Amino acid sequence: MDANADPKELEKFAALAQGWWDPKGSSRPLHELNPLRLQYVQRIAGAGNGGLGAVRALDVGCGGGILSEALARAGARVLGIDLSPAVLQVAELHALEAAVAVEYRGVAVEDLAREQPRSFDLVTCMEMLEHVPDPAASVAALAGLAKPGGTVIMSTLNRNPLAFAVAIVGAEYIARALPRGTHEYLKFIRPSELARWGRKAGLELHDLTGITYNPLTRSFRLSPDTRVNYLAHFTRTAT
Repeated sequence: MDANADPKELEKFAALAQGWWDPKGSSRPLHELNPLRLQYVQRIAGAGNGGLGAVRALDVGCGGGILSEALARAGARVLGIDLSPAVLQVAELHALEAAVAVEYRGVAVEDLAREQPRSFDLVTCMEMLEHVPDPAASVAALAGLAKPGGTVIMSTLNRNPLAFAVAIVGAEYIARALPRGTHEYLKFIRPSELARWGRKAGLELHDLTGITYNPLTRSFRLSPDTRVNYLAHFTRTAT
């Protein structure tokens, strides 16, 4: 197994595998976030009516395949990768039952970058970077997988007191929207850090967009406020 993976993190998500596609279970936040993520991706990488036809897409840290399937339904040719056999099994079974064409592989992003460099028009990595020991290495691998001029979209959590209060205290202990221990505050990533890792890897940052949560309506929305969750849009430089 690639060194840039924490076995405890993999075990944590494997334990959630069977409920991955339950929109009212422990993965409810993923289901609620997914339409926003897809909207953001389509706005950047889509053509015409927002479809992703002819786009070869890679979904890194795909989990049970919620975003991977959405990208495929929008027309992309999708490869989803993850290091948890349990969640990949769930992803493969759900895609089969839903008749959605998605390919899944159990491979580390760093290994795939060596195997298929500069191969994808679109690379997505949602809520994974804060769970790996060396996120900068993952960013470099994401960059290496994108074609020159290709799109790389990441999402993660900012590191500041508000993010701690909302994402850990609020989501895990008060609202119990996430299992306790889902996140570790010191692994959260400031936008300046992500931008620096991207530049070093040959990525140009174009946009940062926040995701905010309204506890009264229990709904997420895209926002200029990047203090908690945020999405980052990069392109791979031509050289």
